[in-house]
Order: sequence, then C-alpha cells, then structure tokens
Amino acid sequence: MLERKAQIQRKTNETDIKLAIDLNGLGKYNIKTGIGFFDHMLSHVSKHGFIDLDIDVKGDLEVDCHHTIEDTGIVLGQAITKALGDKKGIKRYGSAILPMDDALVLCAIDLSGRPYFVFDAKFTVEKLGDMDTEMVEEFFRALSINGGINLHIKVLSGFNNHHIIEAIFKAFGKALDEAIQIDSRIEGVLSTKGMLEV
Repeated sequence: MLERKAQIQRKTNETDIKLAIDLNGLGKYNIKTGIGFFDHMLSHVSKHGFIDLDIDVKGDLEVDCHHTIEDTGIVLGQAITKALGDKKGIKRYGSAILPMDDALVLCAIDLSGRPYFVFDAKFTVEKLGDMDTEMVEEFFRALSINGGINLHIKVLSGFNNHHIIEAIFKAFGKALDEAIQIDSRIEGVLSTKGMLEV
C-alpha cells in the first residue's frame, strides 16, 4: 500500500504546532493541545477515521482557546492534503449520518481541492470544559479552507451539546475515512477534469 503520511510544523506568535498524520493508520493517537475537551474530540477523528494522529500544540491559552483550535484546524487540513499527494485512486467523496444518543449528525465531504464550508448547528451553552462551543465551527472552517475540502456538517436533531459535538467529530472521521479510500476501478483521479485541485 502506498505510504500516505505527512508531518507539519507551524509556528507563529500565537501557536506552535507539530502534527504528524498517517492516513493508512489504525486509529492511534497522541494529542496534546492544552484543551481537554478538544483533545477528546480530535481523538474521535483518529479512532473513527482509522487515521493515526500525533498532535502537540502550545498555544496562547492565557488569552483564550481561539488561536489554538483554529490553528490546529489549519495544520490538520494542510496535513490531510499533503498526505493524499496526487489523490490518484481515492474515492473522493465520503459521508456519514451518525447517531449519538439524542444527537444525529450528517457530515459530507468532497476532497475536490476546492474549499467550501457549510455548517448548520446550534449550541445552547457557551463552553464545554475549556473549549468555546463556537470554536467547533471555526475549527472545521479552517480545516476545510486549508485542506481544499468541500465540507458540509448538519445537525439533524439533538439537545445535549456534548453529544452533538462528539457526533460531529465522529461523523467527520467516518466521512473522511470513506473519502480517502483507494478504489481500484479509478484510473487517475475521479474527475472528468483529470485533476482534483482549484
């Protein structure tokens, strides 16, 4: 099987991020962002997406969680694209409708190289642990833009904020797992244009 790994380090005045990804992984993870709830959510992407993730983030948490979470989305999006390489043979599309107790979430992905992001979710609390709930949208927007991913997330039902957010991250992991799978029937890339990029 073709190796599909990437390592990225990104350092700014606000965050210092080291990230390694293996798209052919087993769902193993070592995640330290300094935000416990966010670590827990990222572990679901790894576990349910069968993606190995090693993430170490040092951010300006004395300010708030914004830069740490958004910048992690930036780097993860870049890493996914880098690990995919020329995207030859990938299914390109993936989707999941995932239940978690009261919550039901739809996530659909197109690894088209053309970022577009739609997020339809409402939260009734401002924070879960040390993570602002509004940062869920910011994380996935940053990931979509920097990964060149068409990403749609829609909460179909639910009332428990923890369940809703956890279902979003799990659904994203499962949809991504489907989209990155190699299909032997695909010659080159799955596009009449002959390319998956802008």
